[in-house]
Amino acid sequence: MKWTTFLPFLLLIWLTNCTERAALSGQLQLTQDGHWADQIYLIHPQNLDEVARPFTGQILDSAQILADGSFTFESLPDSDQPMVLELAVQQKGERYLNRLKNEDLSTDNYFPVVWKNGFHLRIEAEIAHFQQSFSIKNPSPENAALLKLRDIRQAAFDQFLGKNVEEEHEEALLLEEEAAQLAFQQSMMEFADQTELLLPAMVALRWVSPDDDFERIPEFLVAQCQKWQSMEPDHPWVAQLCERSDPQQLPVLKGAQVPDARLPMHSGDTLAFYQLLGERLTILDFWASWCAPCRKENKEILVPLWEKYHESGFEIVGYALEAWEKGWSAAIEKDGAYRWKHASHLTGDDAPFLEILRIQTIPANFILDEKGTVLAKNLHGEELVEFVEGYFDGKKTK
Repeated sequence: MKWTTFLPFLLLIWLTNCTERAALSGQLQLTQDGHWADQIYLIHPQNLDEVARPFTGQILDSAQILADGSFTFESLPDSDQPMVLELAVQQKGERYLNRLKNEDLSTDNYFPVVWKNGFHLRIEAEIAHFQQSFSIKNPSPENAALLKLRDIRQAAFDQFLGKNVEEEHEEALLLEEEAAQLAFQQSMMEFADQTELLLPAMVALRWVSPDDDFERIPEFLVAQCQKWQSMEPDHPWVAQLCERSDPQQLPVLKGAQVPDARLPMHSGDTLAFYQLLGERLTILDFWASWCAPCRKENKEILVPLWEKYHESGFEIVGYALEAWEKGWSAAIEKDGAYRWKHASHLTGDDAPFLEILRIQTIPANFILDEKGTVLAKNLHGEELVEFVEGYFDGKKTK
């Protein structure tokens, strides 16, 4: 038998071996709907803020997705140090090839991987469920951690947010939605706190809030800075993290004191904030007459708490984002909030006290001790009731 008889067989073996040896290759399960482009993109987030952020990462290369779903990247960065890259697929007609979707984890179109010289990444995924189905053959510890993080994030998303993806948001449900968002974020924050691998922790940090909204969880940023400054002090992403974790640029943290600002009171006086503190516990409540969840909390939570604990040294100080004094006064009276003290600069959203505390969103609150030290923040509903009851009832038993 002539050797040429074996040529197709030998060629197949050679091609298979080349694919296996390729530094970055994979197999995608394609759809028949014709919605997807036949390219997969390799994107480099050049700094921490670009990780998981749409339209910012540098496109390094693209690979043709063949009819059988296979692809191979021919050019990869030369790096002796681990770095984060992102693989992304796009639908036909997408103008921005570095668009990364962070809307519904079951259909998000990208996945971050850790790469350095010597790594061999063999990828499998469904193109229409790219992030959700993404897998790596024999992953490095860093990439195994990213896959684990994805699974944690997906489970939390399904539990807390998935049912709300396509529902319209009602203002009255704002606090419930915020609580669900925080519960979703908590699983990734715990991952970042527990892992000893820097780059997976940084991806977790970015997945906590791809749009950079850490107003409700600034303590998480500070803790991550402190952790990685001690473990990886020379990494540029640690420096970037710590730059944005400066407490002077974040909302007032737990354990810090609220500034003793002078406030224009509803009574007509101007008083220093510390003059308004209760003898044992104070809720500094940020609200507005036009804020439906704020009004609900006034009537259902704050009034009963004030009635129950005011004589025991409990106080509430309301600061309102108002521009119209009559509407503010009417809301105070209607809600029964006349029981406690109120302040406002009557400048609407441009409220100086919010600027001093470096916050932008209401409803918001700070729970303070008798010295103005922050014990807790942004507790609402039953969670706030349990904290106040536990504080006073616990004190009584000591």
